[in-house]
Amino acid sequence: MNLQPIDLAIVGGYILLTIGLGFWVAKLSSGNLQSYFLAGNKLPWWVLGLSNASGMFDVAGTMWMVGLLVVYGLKSVFIPWLWPVFNQIFLMAFLAIWLRRSGKLTGAEWISFRFGEDTGARASHLINVVFALIMVVGMLAFGFLGIGKLAAEFIPYRFSAEPMINDKIYGLIVVALTTVYSVKGGMYSVVMTEILQFFIKLIVCIAIAWIAMTLVTPEMIRAVVPAGWHDVTFGQYLNLDWAGVARDAAPSQKVVGETAVKVISQEGYSAFGIFFLLMTFQGFFKAMAGPAPNYDMQRLLSAKSPTEAAKISGFVNVVLLFPRYLMIAGMAVLALCFIGPQWTQMQAAAVASGLAYAGDIDSILPWVIRNYMPAGLMGLALAGMLSAFMATYSASLNAAPAYVVNDIYKKYIRPDASDKKLVHLSYATSLTFAVLGAFIGWQLKSIDQVVGWITTGLYGGYTVANVIKWYWWRLNGTGYAASMALGVAVAMWMALPKEMTGMVIDPLQAFPWLFMACALVAVVGSYLTKPTDMTVLKEFYLKTRPWGFWGPVLTALRHDQPDAQPNRDFARDMFNSIVGVIWQTAITASAIFLIIREMDKFWWTLGLVALCSVVMKFTWWDRMRDEPA
Repeated sequence: MNLQPIDLAIVGGYILLTIGLGFWVAKLSSGNLQSYFLAGNKLPWWVLGLSNASGMFDVAGTMWMVGLLVVYGLKSVFIPWLWPVFNQIFLMAFLAIWLRRSGKLTGAEWISFRFGEDTGARASHLINVVFALIMVVGMLAFGFLGIGKLAAEFIPYRFSAEPMINDKIYGLIVVALTTVYSVKGGMYSVVMTEILQFFIKLIVCIAIAWIAMTLVTPEMIRAVVPAGWHDVTFGQYLNLDWAGVARDAAPSQKVVGETAVKVISQEGYSAFGIFFLLMTFQGFFKAMAGPAPNYDMQRLLSAKSPTEAAKISGFVNVVLLFPRYLMIAGMAVLALCFIGPQWTQMQAAAVASGLAYAGDIDSILPWVIRNYMPAGLMGLALAGMLSAFMATYSASLNAAPAYVVNDIYKKYIRPDASDKKLVHLSYATSLTFAVLGAFIGWQLKSIDQVVGWITTGLYGGYTVANVIKWYWWRLNGTGYAASMALGVAVAMWMALPKEMTGMVIDPLQAFPWLFMACALVAVVGSYLTKPTDMTVLKEFYLKTRPWGFWGPVLTALRHDQPDAQPNRDFARDMFNSIVGVIWQTAITASAIFLIIREMDKFWWTLGLVALCSVVMKFTWWDRMRDEPA
């Protein structure tokens, strides 16, 4: 595939504009750590919301979700609950407000606010830093793999006869360009470039949706998918007969059905009812744990106030889901109707060249761009995909030095270090993690491999201690640290290849057992050691205002402040969370229904979105408050 001059000009101009903008605003971040990591808490909520949405609009995740929609149809709207996507709803409803009230710089610093500075508290602080840095490396490797696959599809020069080597070399090139402005500018550069990138991606989403709706009719889709593909509802089993589609289709279309059968077999989602229950169980607790210590948490801590932090999470759903799923659905239906002949040709060419190529789900996104974008629009689409990678990558990269510099170097090594030295050390830390993320990404073969480990392995180990820390006063630093250490150790063990462990464990099926083990360790570890100092707990409770099991702390607080009252908003917060998940899922489904022209279902889901919005106006938006000051 040779790009036209106008496409090359658009892509080159976008790269220069992004790097130039990043350097132009870099001077705003050069003063101190507060400016470098949180933009001085001066950015309005809608700016941070656009930035966060842009950072979540990643290439690798989009490739994954396009493949899910092709294979699982409308039921695929639930599979991203593995992240879980509805954590943005729980943040919007109450957790973002609780988090931002701390006024801290990072998630690890927040841990010291919760547990104090005794030995157990220091252990909990350090394990949180370790987890955050593992998460950063995982996200950087995830993005590296996706952008390499995309770039190699469009750049004609080949470094190797092995396709995966080309993917990874081009991944290195794009990573290097993104690292340049991310390291220099800190949060200001990340946010400003992400907003530019968001609007580029919005144009691309609309363009792909228009092309799909122009070229594909509802009858064409129904002819190439199994019965039940259009349905959101499901039973105990998936019951999508892709094998029948492969058997009855024209020879050039068989590859779609055969690939779908292979994907369902490998991912193990055929018993969809059980899968959904497991996914909802772990998703609920992951959401109750609050944000992981990554770029999402940094955006919330960057908000001007607690209520603005909640608005950031709500706004992400509004601006991200509908346009992103217009693009995902557009690519999916184009692939369903037209990709069979293309994959057949690619397989024939691979065999003729002596390569063992087989079409893979991750290749759908670049295939659609290459085959259906006209000159000019193709360049814009590539710029949009580059921006999707750059936004996620730069946001993740910005989180790493916050933990190394603020939570390790400044806290334990040089508390008196100058702001200039700390900012320079942040540059070095970002560069180090960029190299480490690329190194790990080079070892990986599949996007789904990374998704499974991050969502169910790594997050699974993180969940329990971080749920309990909000809602139970007796959890101390020792219990938290022991639970997190067990969870992270098991997650790292799951990441090892079968040759080293002698077995393969499904992280989703293992989650309930890991949950119970981590909960037991947290409780036992807390009761075997002394409680957190009551002075620390009173300050945390008074400032954060959580609901849950805080009776002894409230009693102690009333000795100093007799009029202190507990948080009685549990029922309202849970109601808003449930309504919010319905609202979020309806937004996602409505975009897909529009693309596949199921108009009755489209208007029904749009009406559901409107109804939930009205309810939340009165039960959430009007009831938010920043108190205590």
